[in-house]
Amino acid sequence: MTNLGDLTKINDLTKYIVSALLAVSLLAGCGFKLRGDYLLPENLTTLYVSSDDVHGELTRLLKLHLTNNEVNVAKSPGANIPELHVLKDNLDRRTLSLFENGQVAEYELTYTVNYEVRFTIDDVERFSFDLNRNYQDNPDRALAKSRELILLRTEMREEAANQILRNLASIQR
Repeated sequence: MTNLGDLTKINDLTKYIVSALLAVSLLAGCGFKLRGDYLLPENLTTLYVSSDDVHGELTRLLKLHLTNNEVNVAKSPGANIPELHVLKDNLDRRTLSLFENGQVAEYELTYTVNYEVRFTIDDVERFSFDLNRNYQDNPDRALAKSRELILLRTEMREEAANQILRNLASIQR
């Protein structure tokens, strides 16, 4: 003989499992994917990546992200292969505030990226964006602050590579 409390627990567990399966089915059915996995258009599954700075950090990150997202990165340009060309990536800084003695206390870092996607000689889409970060400087901790600046630059390049992939995923052809 089963206890009424046991039946209630089994019934609650069944409702929980069915609800979880329904939620997973709805998310999978609508095409939801976790961020970082970009669904690129069919015509961008093979891509040639070029840059004025061939060995630059942004170019390296782009190739890595594209490969991780199952895009074939071509070694050389081809007739039917779209080209992602990084025109310019530039890091600037401007002073936001000063200490009482006139030394810089805070900077704003601006990372500007200009690039284009060439489908044919006449069919080119250009993109540009800026990323901004604030950076507080402290002359008494110069070594730690220089390491922090290197980490900020790396983070901004990583975010720029992700932004480029998001833009590629939004191209409708």
